[in-house]
Amino acid sequence: MIKIQSKTAGAELISIQKDGQEMLHDGKEYWNRHAPILFPIVGALKDGKTIIENQTYEMGQHGFARDMEFKQVDKKDDEVEYILEANEETLKKYPYNFLLSVKYQVKNDTLTVTYEVENKDNKNIFFGIGAHPAFKCDYSSENYYIEFEKPEDEIGILELESGLISKARVKEEIIQYNRIYLKKDSFDRDAIIMQNLKSNKITLKQKDTDKEILEFDFTGFPYLAIWSKKGAPFVCIEPWYNTADYKDSSGIFEEKKRIIGLNQNEKFKCKYKIKFF
Repeated sequence: MIKIQSKTAGAELISIQKDGQEMLHDGKEYWNRHAPILFPIVGALKDGKTIIENQTYEMGQHGFARDMEFKQVDKKDDEVEYILEANEETLKKYPYNFLLSVKYQVKNDTLTVTYEVENKDNKNIFFGIGAHPAFKCDYSSENYYIEFEKPEDEIGILELESGLISKARVKEEIIQYNRIYLKKDSFDRDAIIMQNLKSNKITLKQKDTDKEILEFDFTGFPYLAIWSKKGAPFVCIEPWYNTADYKDSSGIFEEKKRIIGLNQNEKFKCKYKIKFF
């Protein structure tokens, strides 16, 4: 059985305990976050700016939701839900009226995280969304690997340069026997961002015993990233619907690759699941 804790600040998970053992990064040393929500962008904007309806807006990496105060609207023993509505502060950075809902549900050893975005505006809105949970994992010991559910012979790797996507290419050497072996230098060039995945699930395992730590189901998300800081005792597993701007980006928000559009009163929903062993 797992138990979770979360907070209204960023609607962020701050603890996941499996049989009393903490599975989530403590948000202290190396990185001051646990599991931030990425909205309404994933990654960085070119020059930190974007153009929406012929107006220029500035927004920091991964958007503003992770730094906003959410409202808790429901709490049960095995479920909690938060919402964030457009307000004076968000409209300065992102000129759309929206409602973002974040729901955490626990059932036995599985946590389901659901995001829902509702268009509350009188026009189409556009956005990006993703997750960034950090799991305890001493990857520098080189005793951990990530195993894919299916053969990944056509995986595409998006490479970052100063926070922007510089190019995309097939990089099969990252995959060995359908696994990514985590090494001391795995994240020396920032996150490993993957596309064209056949798998819907990955499993984090220990190398010496093949012990399963967790299974991560990212069904529906077109991108999956893994990331950590040099020598940090955690690894982030990040399902994304979008990415940072490309270096040759036009800067126009609607033209961002895989940007999500919603008509008036429409809703968008996505979810990921984590099973702990």
